[in-house]
Amino acid sequence: MPKRYFKRFIPHPDKLKENRLLALLGSKIYDHELWHLHRKSVAKAFLNGLFWAALPMPLQMLAAALFAIPLRANIPLSIALVWVSNPITMPFLFYFNYLIGTLVVGNNHGSEFQLSIDWIWGQLEHIWLPLYIGSLITGLVASITGYLAILILWRHKVNKRWNARKLRPKKKH
Repeated sequence: MPKRYFKRFIPHPDKLKENRLLALLGSKIYDHELWHLHRKSVAKAFLNGLFWAALPMPLQMLAAALFAIPLRANIPLSIALVWVSNPITMPFLFYFNYLIGTLVVGNNHGSEFQLSIDWIWGQLEHIWLPLYIGSLITGLVASITGYLAILILWRHKVNKRWNARKLRPKKKH
């Protein structure tokens, strides 16, 4: 995996301890495992971050950071993955979530979906349930898929390196 690439963006532990806002979260936030990049912490970050990215709610990044602690997931990556749902992708993602939700709970309000703020506010009492059910389903599927994909890809990359190392000619001293 591109471990060296991601390491450039992860703050040094001494810098973390200087941040007063992080101190509000308690001493567990400084645990080295939450900031280290290894197979399990990265896979759990995908599980955590992709789940929260699918939910239409404020403070997604805070939720991802807080849930990373008991999950033992990489905190910076958990937060970064929330940005899968950004202002550009959000309308498409939430519309997809709404469609998934209507397949599960139905669409009994009879109004055809329109991608406008006025329509959404006017229909909010009717669309909130399919939107959230669809978001939960999408979040669970995306997060579990991301988790498993990271575990498989990481293992594949390690095996590939081991095999390449075996094929290299041994140096003579």
